[in-house]
Amino acid sequence: MTAIATDIEKAAGVLRAGGLLALPTETVYGLGANAEDPDAVARIFQVKGRPPSHPLIVHIGAAEQLDDWVEEVPQAARLLAEHFWPGPLTLVLRRGHRVPLEATGGLETVAVRVPDHPVALALLSAFGGGVTAPSANRFGSVSPTTAAHVRAELGDAVDFVLDGGPCQVGVESTIVDVTGDMPAILRPGGVTREDLEAALGHPVAVPSTSGVRVPGQHPSHYAPRARVVLVEPGKVVAEAELAQDAGHQVGVFLPSSLVGAEVKAHAVVALPGSLDAYAHGLYGFLRELDERGCDLIVACLPAEEGLGLAIGNRLRRAAGPRTSG
Repeated sequence: MTAIATDIEKAAGVLRAGGLLALPTETVYGLGANAEDPDAVARIFQVKGRPPSHPLIVHIGAAEQLDDWVEEVPQAARLLAEHFWPGPLTLVLRRGHRVPLEATGGLETVAVRVPDHPVALALLSAFGGGVTAPSANRFGSVSPTTAAHVRAELGDAVDFVLDGGPCQVGVESTIVDVTGDMPAILRPGGVTREDLEAALGHPVAVPSTSGVRVPGQHPSHYAPRARVVLVEPGKVVAEAELAQDAGHQVGVFLPSSLVGAEVKAHAVVALPGSLDAYAHGLYGFLRELDERGCDLIVACLPAEEGLGLAIGNRLRRAAGPRTSG
């Protein structure tokens, strides 16, 4: 048996025993528990410091299993699952009897997806059930995209870390509500709005507010230790220099259009020109500037097209108001 196969069997045993593990997905690393074990699910909230009203995503091994976990599957949900699973798309549907309320934040809806990662899929197959798995980090902080990120942040609070290498997408899944008459994006992510609209054949709404609670809606989320300030693209260099002169240790997300420009700052991240590469590296860039001692990060929002919608969402949350204490 190979080392990874041995690790997958060990991870499945942790789940069966009611433990917690970190598992790789194509988006970010998840903090996983047996989706049908209320005590194990409750431990996720304790380890993360996550409010129990914030629902979790249930990961399953194949689209064919969806009916086992939800009350009904509308036609739009079937179509999206067929197009995008396995992949970074989460569907919100009516909760089935297998899903405890602890996993849904007390809601009668449940968020479900099939991850597109060979190690995660092998684990789900070996385990034979569903796995609830929010990002494997403290609530509100930067999501982990490597096993090392998980170990650094959660340490021995996790029973086992299943290392599947760096995550390929780098931002969380797109969450789509398919409980109503028209699908709506509740959180932009690794599947773009344009791809969803092409699959469905009609526009998809991105409501500014929703009556459905889903992961990632807290005003401050995905946040580094450094405070994040968002400015217009043409003002990034001037804002950074002003803050540096005021005594801050400034980190800068330098747009690809300005790469090569001289910036007076403590640390500079030259952003890639590709939105795919930007999304893949986003959380690593935020962690890097924290590690380099920055207390302020100056960035601008990308155009809200393709993965730019998801990147912009994460940056706005990272720059959101933070509670003290």
